[in-house]
Amino acid sequence: MQTLQAYIHGLLQPYNQATLHISDLAIQRGYGIFDFFKVTEGKPMFLDDYLARFYRSAERMEMVVPIDEAALRDTIAQLIKANNLPLSGVKIILTGGYSSNGYDPEKPNLILTEQPLTLPDQTIVNNGIKVITHSHVRELPTIKTINYAMGIRLIREIRAAGAADALYHQNGIVSEFPRCNFFIVTKDETIVTPAENVLPGVTRKNVLQLAARKYKTEERTITIADIAQAREAFLTSTTKRILPIVQVDDKIIGTGKPGEITKELLADLIELEKRQL
Repeated sequence: MQTLQAYIHGLLQPYNQATLHISDLAIQRGYGIFDFFKVTEGKPMFLDDYLARFYRSAERMEMVVPIDEAALRDTIAQLIKANNLPLSGVKIILTGGYSSNGYDPEKPNLILTEQPLTLPDQTIVNNGIKVITHSHVRELPTIKTINYAMGIRLIREIRAAGAADALYHQNGIVSEFPRCNFFIVTKDETIVTPAENVLPGVTRKNVLQLAARKYKTEERTITIADIAQAREAFLTSTTKRILPIVQVDDKIIGTGKPGEITKELLADLIELEKRQL
């Protein structure tokens, strides 16, 4: 099996030897940010958008990335070349650093990892997924922090319901999934996604731009009642692209099958990715 390389402490080293000291605030207090992008045939997909979000998250968390963007891009290229994977995901992590008192941030640790990536099985795309709802809003929804405690706690409940994910809402106003953005298609073929308390997903941005070429698009409040009246629903993410949602809790969406607009947007997104190569 290929020995993958990771980047930590300023150099590439074998993934299974890459470690942090227990004083790091990522371990002590869960303090850190990250970002994640897909690599196809050695080409990072939409890297400009992901790096912009990474540096924006760092700034909002009052963290300083220890290398500039040009050096980070060079390090990413070195990692991709060393691992030589046909389809993968690269994760960039910035931790709170080695804290002497377990609370005050120190110089952040920058970590890059790359792992093979498998896209959703075509059967899932063809059949669509069921999701459940859960009352929750992430503490810092516009920042990609490493805190996924709620999403992980919900795994057992999601599986027990025979669902694929949990859609967050508060007082009936929906926002996002733990790792994905949410969209509906209204009966008049308007593409709508929540405007507040959401991470600005790169795939979300691309889908909005693609949809705007053919349909009316809106970023606004979506309620659970709106979902019940929706013609179609789907989620978006880097690793899932677009997945049709055919059931939310006990409510069947539309015909109970993936909608034509959802399938059309997925095809458009795949073509957009191909043009990146």
